[in-house]
Amino acid sequence: MHQPDFGLLNPAWAATPAATTASDAAFAQAMLDVEAAWARVQAKAGICTAEDAEAITAVARVELYDLAALAERGPDGANALIPLLGMMRKQLAEAGAPAGASSALHRGATSQDIIDSALQLMASRTRTLVLAEARRAGTALARLATEHAKTPAVARSLTQHALPTTFGLRAANWLSALTASARGLEQVSLPLQWGGAVGTLASLKQKLGELDPQATGDELDEKIHALTAELAAELGLEDPVAPWHTNRTPVVELGSTLAALVAALGSMGADVLTASRPEIAEVSEPREEGKGGSSAMPQKQNPVLSVLLRNAALAAPAHVSSLFLAAGTAVDERPDGGWHTEWAALRELLRLAGGAAAHAATLTEGLQVHPDALARNMALSGDLLVSERVSTVLAPLLGKDRVQALVRSSLGTCETLRALLRAALPVEDFSDAQLASLLDPLEYLGATGSIINRICADFSAWKES
Repeated sequence: MHQPDFGLLNPAWAATPAATTASDAAFAQAMLDVEAAWARVQAKAGICTAEDAEAITAVARVELYDLAALAERGPDGANALIPLLGMMRKQLAEAGAPAGASSALHRGATSQDIIDSALQLMASRTRTLVLAEARRAGTALARLATEHAKTPAVARSLTQHALPTTFGLRAANWLSALTASARGLEQVSLPLQWGGAVGTLASLKQKLGELDPQATGDELDEKIHALTAELAAELGLEDPVAPWHTNRTPVVELGSTLAALVAALGSMGADVLTASRPEIAEVSEPREEGKGGSSAMPQKQNPVLSVLLRNAALAAPAHVSSLFLAAGTAVDERPDGGWHTEWAALRELLRLAGGAAAHAATLTEGLQVHPDALARNMALSGDLLVSERVSTVLAPLLGKDRVQALVRSSLGTCETLRALLRAALPVEDFSDAQLASLLDPLEYLGATGSIINRICADFSAWKES
């Protein structure tokens, strides 16, 4: 027996808003919404009666349909729209709808029109939720970046201590990636697909010609494009230049922007996972009753939010790959399997982006930063943390090779770089105060403050746009 997909094996999106907006029921409702909107557009144009459109709209409610039966019949025509139309016509008959309603339903359209447009509609509804959660996460990251703009931390390169930085810049860099990917998702085109059986709109033009025999071909074409523009507006989708059933760019671009957001959040999650290890302990996830516990080890507090972000980031690329593979092997005016492959992949990317954004918002709003641990870990490298600066400043006095030899000597002995430099530099050439300033990591933070400010300002501009 067919059962709903609750996400038992998909914790990255289970129980988040996207689980609802990208569910089977949501997709079925989106198909119904497209059919109902088209009926209303026809009524406005006089192609069918207002009563026909009202009757179709009345039966375009997902709760009227058995989705298990719909799924079972889907393989018969290789898509769910074909059996859904049969169910809709049955509902119209049982409701005593006008005779014209059945004819108006799906007039001039094809399965791909409805399914592609329904997926874009489902994406539009899910995107609204995703971007709201992204704004929540971004607001929290901007706060962390500002609060910790001067909290010193060690920057790591290829897992090793590199140079001084601040935790504020680390949070700002997470914010920068989030802002860029969220902006991309917001700007990606979500167009209506409407082309009829093979993208020529021939059936619709035939019908319009019957209604207005005196109209020229060009006049009928203008009416057709006006109708599709009206339908796009009715659904809140973009009006395309032309039917795009053979051009899968809208699908791969949408999938790519969703995956980019998931990747940005996954990278942040990976950083938090590393930094929250007990031996590092620079940050910790928010504690919430019932979350993060172990089934066997009661002392553990697992960083589950970051785990879910990483889970989403690891899962998303395979679905993007499926979209590109389907697009790159699409043939004819309707692909033989490639189009069908897009559906589940795109839906899963919507779920993963929605789930990741929701978890990221919770994580960032409650993330605990531990300055003492940041300072302790930074101190492990001692004066060597600013060896880049030492080399630049002292090379003219000691020679680059000599400076590098002193750095290597400090690495291989128990002597500090400070002591070795003091012995090598006459006090009259380089005072103790100058040496202390040279080795102070807080004096080698570069343009950290202005970078943070620029990133936060960029996020604010996007958030308020």
